[in-house]
Amino acid sequence: MRSAFFGEIEKIYKRRNDIFVLTADLGYKLFDAIKNASPERFCNIGVAEQNMVGVAAGLALSGKNVYCYTIIPFLVMRAYEQIRVDVDYHNLDVKLVGAGAGFSYGFEGITHLGLEDLGMMRALQNTSVVVPADPLEAACAAKASVNYKGPLYIRLGQTGAPSVHEGPPAFDIGKAMVIKEGKGLAIFCNGSMVYASKLAADMLSKKGISPTIVNMHTLKPLDTDTIGSIAETHGNIFTVEEHNVNGGLGSAIAEVLLEKGYKGRFKRIGIPPKLGYEVGNADHLRQAYGLTPESIFKKISESF
Repeated sequence: MRSAFFGEIEKIYKRRNDIFVLTADLGYKLFDAIKNASPERFCNIGVAEQNMVGVAAGLALSGKNVYCYTIIPFLVMRAYEQIRVDVDYHNLDVKLVGAGAGFSYGFEGITHLGLEDLGMMRALQNTSVVVPADPLEAACAAKASVNYKGPLYIRLGQTGAPSVHEGPPAFDIGKAMVIKEGKGLAIFCNGSMVYASKLAADMLSKKGISPTIVNMHTLKPLDTDTIGSIAETHGNIFTVEEHNVNGGLGSAIAEVLLEKGYKGRFKRIGIPPKLGYEVGNADHLRQAYGLTPESIFKKISESF
């Protein structure tokens, strides 16, 4: 997914001299073409993520369009104060690109897992939050990000993520994407869980349940109009995300539904607040914490 994203940025980087790319000692070979095209606008800051965000803020204040890239917990958690004070407070054109959503870096353990980032980033006053579901959406997000005003956090999933779409989708930051029309039951999902939810929906259809699948690739600004229209026609709403069940997509949808007085059934599916001691790759951890298509199907079907 990161190759799709920065492949698009590379094309634009070669045409525009206002774009700067910063990395915190990550992305070997990923940035070779960018470095070769214009090395003076690329900088490996090293293992100094707070400094990287500070440098990005300074560049943005001088009129540059800046991309920062590293692993999610090192970008969001380690540099959160700098993001909040240097970038978000000043509403700067800095794109914060985090790799390794959810369990992507499973073998590296808790230090490398991106489990709380969406809750943290959507709490900031000016920062928008985008969660592409596949490489095609990542490429679309890259194109949309270049002229997007204000801070933007883009959460990228693991390398080799399966494609949700057969071709480039209609992708607008702030506008939810209904990828399957159903009735009675709606599943709001984002990131890797869009593909998983589609497979779970296929299983549900064999039981006579036809869910609507809504890809919430933008967590902020949240498409409350689509949420409201879905709520009016669906008596059962589920959210599915590869993120702590608190603070992310499920919490955001719940807030909207509560304020709208939703009377139907609502359930969040995500990573539990307290982890066990499982170690393994992303697929193993999704199995352990109930985020496989089969587990999603079971949790939804058991609610009826």
